Amino acid sequence: MAKKHKAYKDNQHQTNNEKRDFLSLLAVGTGVVGAISFVWPIIDSMNPAQDVQALASTEVDLSQIDAGQSITVFWRGKPVFIRHRTADEIDVAKNTSINDLIDPEIDSERVKKDKWLVMVGICTHLGCVPLGQKESDNKGDFGGWFCPCHGSHYDTSGRIRKGPAPINLEVPDYEFINDNVIKIG
Repeated sequence: MAKKHKAYKDNQHQTNNEKRDFLSLLAVGTGVVGAISFVWPIIDSMNPAQDVQALASTEVDLSQIDAGQSITVFWRGKPVFIRHRTADEIDVAKNTSINDLIDPEIDSERVKKDKWLVMVGICTHLGCVPLGQKESDNKGDFGGWFCPCHGSHYDTSGRIRKGPAPINLEVPDYEFINDNVIKIG
């Protein structure tokens, strides 16, 4: 009888150990799932928002822009000026002496195709948006863009020529997908 009792006691002890192991695994598993469900939203919130991802690049059809016209598109929340330059504007931009420039940069470093100028339309002095996109706008002393806030004048290549702006208007990364479409960003 003692043998039966000992076997029963050992069997019950083994069952208790299995229950304890199962409860321990269940507690650890629940803790891991809880930790993941707490940490995941924090990690996920660090990803850029969908509207930001959508604006990471933008395509622009240039076929409707006539020579001498400019358009403004928005990329990453910034205005981007796209100008279809005339032959005269290209000649003036190419023939400007590098010695006359505050931030020396030749025209060919700023454009991929002579007739298309693409640049971020934010003054490099204090972040204003320069005038010059509309036909009626003041284009400054050099026929490009003019920032009336503090008097910065940009030429037909978006280079600073006069005023407090320290550097030229920024040229964003862009590429021609075909003759009539560019991809900015």
